[in-house]
Amino acid sequence: MTENVPLDAVPDAWARVGERVDAQLWPTHALYVVATPIGNLGDLTLRAWQALSRADIIAAEDTRATRILLEAWGISTPLMAAHRHNEASAAATIVDRMTAGQRVALVSDAGAPAVSDPGGVIVQAVHAAGLRVMPLPGPSAVITALMATGVTTDASPGFVFAGFAPTKSMARQRWIRQWSILPAALVFYEAPHRIAASLLDLLAVAGPNRRVALARELTKRFEEVQSMDLAQAQHWIEENPHREQGEYVVILHPPAAVTPDEDAEENTAAVDVWLEALLETVSVRDAARIAARATGISRDTLYARALVLKERLAAQG
Repeated sequence: MTENVPLDAVPDAWARVGERVDAQLWPTHALYVVATPIGNLGDLTLRAWQALSRADIIAAEDTRATRILLEAWGISTPLMAAHRHNEASAAATIVDRMTAGQRVALVSDAGAPAVSDPGGVIVQAVHAAGLRVMPLPGPSAVITALMATGVTTDASPGFVFAGFAPTKSMARQRWIRQWSILPAALVFYEAPHRIAASLLDLLAVAGPNRRVALARELTKRFEEVQSMDLAQAQHWIEENPHREQGEYVVILHPPAAVTPDEDAEENTAAVDVWLEALLETVSVRDAARIAARATGISRDTLYARALVLKERLAAQG
C-alpha cells in the first residue's frame, strides 16, 4: 500500500532545505550552467530554482520553451536567446554582462546545457575571459537512460555518448561501425521519425544477436524502456504506432569479447567489423596490429584478413 506524504510536512521540509540552499554561495560575475527537466516539471532541483530566480538574465536555447518552465515555477527572470545559430554573439553579450557584475544562468530546452545541446561555446568564452562557471547538476537523458536500462554495471561500467546519429543511412552505418567496436556501451540520441531506419542500420552493422536498449519519452507519461536483441527491435517498433513518436535514447550493448576459440564463423564476422572500421583511417599493417591487441588473434592472421577486406572495400568503391 502506498502512503502519501503528509501535505503539512511538505512546506516545512521545503522551507528547511530552502534556507540551507539560500545560505550557500551565490557569487556575482558568474555563469550558472543549469540542468532543467527533460520532461517532468517536478525534476527541477531546488538549487536550480534558486539560481534561475537569482540570475539577472537567463540565456535560453528556446525562450518560448523556457518561459513555460519559468511560469510553472513562478520565476520572473528576463530571458535572452542563446542557440546554435547565435551562440558566438550571445557568448560575447554574456561575457560583457558578467564583467559588469551580473549573474547569468544558461539553460537548454531540456537536460544539461553543452551536452549535445548549445552552450559549449558560451562556457568556453566565459573561461577564456577568466570568469567563473558554476555547473548545477540535474536531469540528463543519457544518465536517466543508463539508470533505467542497467546496461552498465560495476563489472562493466564503461559507456560512450556519441550525440545524435547521422541522418543518412550510409553515413550512419559508417558512424555505427566506428563507435560499435569500442568495448563499452554506445549511447546516442535518435529522432522518432528516424528510429526505425537507425535500428535497421544497427542490425546491418552489429548483427542480430547484439543487444540494444531503447528508452523513449523518459520521465514523461508514456515513458517506455525496453532491452532486446537487434533481431527483435524492428518488430518492437512496428507493433505499436506510437513508438515512432517521442525522442529516443538508444544504447547498444558492448560487443562480446572476441577470443580465438569462439565459433569460427561468428569470430570472423566480429573481427571483420573491427578491421573494416580501422581500415577507414589506418593502413593494413596498423589495422592488423591494433586488432591483434584487442582480440588476441595473431597479427599475421589479421594482416591477411585485412588485405582481403581492403580489396573488397576498394571494389565496392
